[in-house]
Amino acid sequence: MRHGLVAGLLIFGVDHLLTPERYVAMIEGFLPAPLFLAVFTGLCEIAGAIGLLFPQTRGLAGLALAAYFVAVFPANIANALGGLNVDGLPQSEWYYWARLAFQPVFVWWALVAGGIIKPRVRPRPHF
Repeated sequence: MRHGLVAGLLIFGVDHLLTPERYVAMIEGFLPAPLFLAVFTGLCEIAGAIGLLFPQTRGLAGLALAAYFVAVFPANIANALGGLNVDGLPQSEWYYWARLAFQPVFVWWALVAGGIIKPRVRPRPHF
């Protein structure tokens, strides 16, 4: 589970750096320096992914990523309500609404990957 989150964060983090204009379009107009914020959030995703790989930094990375996913949630709400269409992303409203639904999952996933919370595992039946 941790490695899946790491892979996704690295892919999207690098994409923030390679195509920041895609993410600039998603940043609320009242925030300063949208290009800087797009690049910075990509660097946060990459740093969080790297942090999850090492036991010494895993907990802090999980907490930081959970906070990050909470922090970007208002932008995802604005994007869904505003009918945003961004080049390189699906041109349908469902995509932006689906992102909203998965945001709490990403918060939970970051906390599990960081070892902050333990997922409940059902015992295997013995036959």
